[in-house]
Amino acid sequence: MLHLVTGGAGFIGSHLVDELVAKGHKVRVFDNLSSGREEFISAHSSSDVEFHHGDLLDLEAVVSSMQGIDMVWHLAANPDIRLGTRVTDTDLKQGTVATYNVVEAMRLSGVKDIAFSSSSVVYGEAAVMPTPEDFGPLFPISLYGASKLAGEGLLTSWTGTFGLRCWIFRFANIVGARGTHGVIFDFIHKLKADSSRLEVLGNGLQEKSYMEVNDTARAMIHIVEQADDDINCYNLGSGDTCSVKRIAEIVVEESGFSDVSIEYTGGDRGWAGDVPKAMLAVDRLFQSGFSPTFNSEEAIRHTARSLIEEIGLHE
Repeated sequence: MLHLVTGGAGFIGSHLVDELVAKGHKVRVFDNLSSGREEFISAHSSSDVEFHHGDLLDLEAVVSSMQGIDMVWHLAANPDIRLGTRVTDTDLKQGTVATYNVVEAMRLSGVKDIAFSSSSVVYGEAAVMPTPEDFGPLFPISLYGASKLAGEGLLTSWTGTFGLRCWIFRFANIVGARGTHGVIFDFIHKLKADSSRLEVLGNGLQEKSYMEVNDTARAMIHIVEQADDDINCYNLGSGDTCSVKRIAEIVVEESGFSDVSIEYTGGDRGWAGDVPKAMLAVDRLFQSGFSPTFNSEEAIRHTARSLIEEIGLHE
C-alpha cells in the first residue's frame, strides 16, 4: 500500500513513517518543514519514502500528492498550542483549513481512508476523569482544541456525505525522541541556558496523561488494522498521569546537575487555554489488544534521556 503522511517529517509523523516502512508499506510524506526535519526520515531509501515539500493550504499541491494514495494519515498541524494565543488564526489555518484541504483533496482524488491525529484537548476541562471517548458535550478551551474538534467534524461529515472512512485518535501528551517542543524540551533548554535554576510555568500541580511516541505510532497502526467501522474514535494514552512537578524533578535528575532550584510561577495552569488536569480512559485501546511499552512517568524519563542527548545539554 502507498500511504500519505501529512507532517511526516515531524515529531510524531516521522515515527509513524518508520513503523509503516517496517511493516512493508511505501510512504509519501507531505510536509512544509515548518517544524519537521528531512533528517528525521533520511534513513529511508527513496524507494520506500517519497518526500513532497508543500503546504496544506495549497489545495492544488495536496491534490497532486494524493494521486495513487491508498490511505492518508493526517498529522500536520500547528505543534505549539501557546502560539494560538498570540497569532489567533494560526490553528484556523494550520488546523481547520488544512484539514478541509486534505479531505477535499481525498474527495477529488477518490481516496477513502484517513486517520487523524486529534487530541485530548477536545474534551476541555472534562467533568469526568478518566475521560472516555463518548464524553460530551465537548467544549475545548484552547484555539488548538477548537481546531482539532473542527477537524473531527470535517472527517465525520465527509464520511457521512462522501463515503470516507476515518480513524480519529485523541492523543494524550505525546513525548519521545525527536521532540521539537513541549514541557520536557522546554525544561532541557532552560537548564542548558542556566543550570542553577529551572522555571516551571504554573504551580507544578498540572497533571496529564503522557504516551511515548513509538507506542503512539504502533497504536495508530494497530487500531487501523483492527477497527473497520465508518467512524472509529480512540483515546491514545498509557492509562495514568504525571504531574509537571514530577516532570521537572525527572528532567533535573537526568540532567546530572546538582543544586538546581525549581521555581514555580504560580497559578493553576501554565498558560491561557492550558487544561490543568486531564486523564484519558484507554479501555477501548487496551481491549483491542494493544499494550504500551511505557507508562507516563517511564515515557517522560525515556524522553528526557533522549532529548538531553539530542540537544547536547552539556555541550
